[in-house]
Amino acid sequence: MKLKPWQWIFLAMIAAFVVGTIVNRVFVIEREPDLVFSKTGNSLIAIFDYVGTLFMNLLKMVIVPLVLTSIVVGIAGLGNTEGFARLGGKTLLYYACSSLVAILIGLTLVNVFQPGLQDGKPNESIRKQIESNEEKYSSAVSGKLGDRSGSGMNAVTQLFMRMVPQNVFEAFGANNKMLALIFVSLLTGIGLIFISPEGRGPVLDFFKGLNELTLLITNWVMWLAPIGVFALVAETTAQTGLEIVKLLGKYFFVVILALLTHMLVVMPLVLRFFAKVPPRKHFYAMRNAILTAFSTASSSATLPVTMRGLQKNAGVSKRVSSFVLPLGATVNMDGTALYECVAVMFVAQVLGVEMAFSTQFTVVMLALLTSIGVAGVPSASLVAITIIVYNVGIPHPEAVIGLILAVDRPLDMTRTAVNIFSDSCGAVLVAKSEGEELFQGESQ
Repeated sequence: MKLKPWQWIFLAMIAAFVVGTIVNRVFVIEREPDLVFSKTGNSLIAIFDYVGTLFMNLLKMVIVPLVLTSIVVGIAGLGNTEGFARLGGKTLLYYACSSLVAILIGLTLVNVFQPGLQDGKPNESIRKQIESNEEKYSSAVSGKLGDRSGSGMNAVTQLFMRMVPQNVFEAFGANNKMLALIFVSLLTGIGLIFISPEGRGPVLDFFKGLNELTLLITNWVMWLAPIGVFALVAETTAQTGLEIVKLLGKYFFVVILALLTHMLVVMPLVLRFFAKVPPRKHFYAMRNAILTAFSTASSSATLPVTMRGLQKNAGVSKRVSSFVLPLGATVNMDGTALYECVAVMFVAQVLGVEMAFSTQFTVVMLALLTSIGVAGVPSASLVAITIIVYNVGIPHPEAVIGLILAVDRPLDMTRTAVNIFSDSCGAVLVAKSEGEELFQGESQ
């Protein structure tokens, strides 16, 4: 029986979990104070890391030309700025509402299950673990976060600063320049609407040809997806193991439950009652993108796969997908916003800090703002969590956040899958509101 691409990816993930767990259990020779692997274990992890990084680089390689050409062709194809404003308004409204709903789900569940408490009191096991490893965790967090000063609003103001590059070619360069790339692409697409037909024709034809070429290369890259996914998941499992989940099991459970509630309950309801499309078909259409997002833990790296799935399987036009998805991969972080809220409340519970309704409302608003404002920063959720913690007056949280780092990778993988699925639902909702006929063909 010939397996489909998503089935190969799924089998690769299962194999990676098995292999990674074996490597973790067989080659870990000391567990205190750090995980120390034997020479063989380190070599295996280095191989996983090397192969996984190559695959990530291949995905990232096509991001810039794909985003640039898709947005330019999509906006220029609208023919007028009225269509652009309409798409933009619908997209931003959806992103704001979906992120707010995700945060409220996380806030509700963290208050119901109270993962930072044990028998109604701060969890002593976690507190003792924090105290015994305070110096290690504090330095680890400081190294990852750097400057923690600022506020949620400051993070948002930096959003606009990152959006406008000093040099147009900066938008095509280093990491975390997605906002600048989108800004330059939008300007180019809008500009093509206003120039003469003689000038627009050759330029638009160039971008159309480059877009087709980029999509072809993306298809080639996806043939290597099972190998890349195996390496990425095996590396993560081999490094983290399952032991740390026992200590933070309740916290881990609440985050996963909240994320799955948003992805498997709220989003299907949006698809069913607002977009008027069958949720099952959409899940099937996005299967490759969900698996890729989970394994890479990167919304940006998954963007080519998400666009391919929406256009080929769901029937969303390039005009809509090329506008909604790149913007969503940068600013629509439902899973991240939800995670920030749960993590901050968990920190407060462990430290025995009372969180009044007004304080929790502040957490909600800051989580909504910072999920947008710091989305392009490495360890973005940890930066956002620290900003929120300092703004609501929780004392000395570094050690607790350092402990969260131990289970952050699998949670990061899950919330990334939620992020890209929410983006795809937004694209379907906008496409449907634009009168597009979806899911007419058979999913590949």
